[in-house]
Amino acid sequence: PMAEKRSRWYFGGLACGAACCTHPLDLVKVHLQTQQEVKRRMIGMAIHVVKNDGLLALYNGLSASLCRQMSYSLTRFAIYETVRDMLGSRKKSPMPFYQKVMLGAFGGFTGGFVGTPADMVNVRMQNDMKLPPELRRNYNHAIDGLYRVLREEGMRKLFSGATMASSRGALVTVGQLACYDQAKQLVLGTGLMRDNILTHSSRASSLSMQGGCATFLCQPLDVLKTRLMTSKGEYTGVIHCLRETSKLGPLAFYKGLVPAGIRLVPHTVLTFVFLEQLKKYFGICIFS
Repeated sequence: PMAEKRSRWYFGGLACGAACCTHPLDLVKVHLQTQQEVKRRMIGMAIHVVKNDGLLALYNGLSASLCRQMSYSLTRFAIYETVRDMLGSRKKSPMPFYQKVMLGAFGGFTGGFVGTPADMVNVRMQNDMKLPPELRRNYNHAIDGLYRVLREEGMRKLFSGATMASSRGALVTVGQLACYDQAKQLVLGTGLMRDNILTHSSRASSLSMQGGCATFLCQPLDVLKTRLMTSKGEYTGVIHCLRETSKLGPLAFYKGLVPAGIRLVPHTVLTFVFLEQLKKYFGICIFS
């Protein structure tokens, strides 16, 4: 019998170590998205942050970023991989691609919703240093932020931007999980490449390049999500936020596109490399 290593349901959350490497780009993206007028570009914003608050300021909100990955990524990977493996073992054959797309969309949408509270605290902590001292929220860490939002603003506020976060999660997960899975299946099926770290990183790299299109499509959702999460009551809802942002011109929906696009490549590659290594050394061994 042939042995196959499968992921445990929580491996997607543990692969969030990728967020540690790409957090500075995420922070710069948030700063660019919350600008009312375009005053600085990516490099200028990064220099401004370091000059004003020091090099470690680029890691503001890292605890919330990890908390987001442990909720958002853990949920979407758990749903996708658990259901895929369950259906695959029943049929004794891989899922067809259209089912992977549907499953990826469902997993990403659910993960986006579950991860919204941590995402909001992450965005607020990253944006905090940009505000005048009297307007800063000064969350100590992710758990403190979640508790204070719940206590001061209520449960409903924890899910500000959930519609945008869930929609974006669905699109990103289809582009990452379903496409990576299908590409890996096709490549290994040729027999030309083995199931090793080179295969994982090369497939993830090529998919993340293609994911630039997905980033472009998702960016308006990401901008609206960030604005809703950082607002102090300026917007009554998604439609109001959309209307107010559109007054700044069409390019306002693409603020932070460059760091978002640059971040996608290392983040995707590292996530899948971490995931595959966890599967290799700590995965569930199935004999077929």
